[in-house]
Amino acid sequence: MQTGQPGWLGKMALVLAVALPLAACAGRGGTELDPEPEPESQGASAGDRASSSVEGAVLGTIVGGSIAGPAGAAAGALVLSIYGAITGEVPLSNSGGGRRNEQGRALRMERELESELERELSKQDTLRSEIEHELKRQEALLRQIDIAEGKEPSATGGPPELADPRIAPLAPEERDAPLSIYAQELREIPAGAWGNEQPLSVIVRSLDADEDGAPEEVRYYDEQSDVVLRKEVDADYDGRVDSWTLYKDGAIAELQNDVDGDGKPDEWKTYGPDKRLVRREVDRDADGARDAFYIYRNGGLSEENHDADGDGQVDRIVYYDEQRKLLRSEEDSDSDGRMDTWTEFAGKGGREFIARIERDSDSDGKRDTFEIYGQVQGRTALSLREEDRNGDGEIDVRSIYENGKLKSREAADPELLR
Repeated sequence: MQTGQPGWLGKMALVLAVALPLAACAGRGGTELDPEPEPESQGASAGDRASSSVEGAVLGTIVGGSIAGPAGAAAGALVLSIYGAITGEVPLSNSGGGRRNEQGRALRMERELESELERELSKQDTLRSEIEHELKRQEALLRQIDIAEGKEPSATGGPPELADPRIAPLAPEERDAPLSIYAQELREIPAGAWGNEQPLSVIVRSLDADEDGAPEEVRYYDEQSDVVLRKEVDADYDGRVDSWTLYKDGAIAELQNDVDGDGKPDEWKTYGPDKRLVRREVDRDADGARDAFYIYRNGGLSEENHDADGDGQVDRIVYYDEQRKLLRSEEDSDSDGRMDTWTEFAGKGGREFIARIERDSDSDGKRDTFEIYGQVQGRTALSLREEDRNGDGEIDVRSIYENGKLKSREAADPELLR
């Protein structure tokens, strides 16, 4: 017995020496067959480990038994079963490496698809941004064209983005068109039709672009000199004239507009020799009477006159200085035909605000109330009020305000405070 023991132990050692390296080689099989680095997998499942353990035990039994008989079979089954249970791979086969390769390929494909999707989404975002930028650029160009051609006139006739309403705008530019596009005839204008004292012989040139029988533009020329005298335009193609242009020596002298579409002028603009606006009159309530008057001097707004109550009399006048800054105003607050409120303005940092108000509170034609205003945190607030209550020309009551609220009051005669 003692003599056979070393031989048996040697065989066992031989089985272990063969089985362990083979198992190790099997663990490296996938790496040796696929030299490319594989992405990390999620590991073998419990089912894979159990299956690999059983197959390892069977394989270990065969290999160990062929080397060392029953004892070798037991040892080989034990070793390779443990290996299969730990790694989830069948020893001495490429199945584990194949699973890793298959998982790796699946992960690579998934990542490639994700990358491609991200690249496509990025392209779409870039394209969308380019389209939006181009649309904005085109809109800006169209606005510039409209401004250049005067297609967006403000109340004063200039582009709203550029025009200062206190700057006298230039008369509209006239576009020369070939005479061949106009129909032409001679006509006699009766005396008084245009405010003319004598009948006028004129050449009438009309343009009916849409051929509806109602010309969109009619021009009148002096028969002798062929100088333009008058132009009528149907700007909205409704068959009615809505703009009348009067000329002096071939240059625009007056422009009349029908703003509300009732067929009658409600805006009148007069231009000077320098082609700049010198006067603008408006019928704001469409009653046929002009009730707002804007006067320009030296290229700037100088004065405004308003008939606020529509009685035909100016009841408010606003004055501007040479720099077109608000200077002062006069107002008939009770519509008795006499001015009774006078306001002075000041300015700072581009802002204009009330600085002083004087009133004729009893309508006797004399100013009897004087108010001084200041700026408190960006707003206008009363700071001092002086009153001549008995009409003697002297201040009787002085009221002092702080932040717009009465702080103290002084009176020459306490009876005046009652």
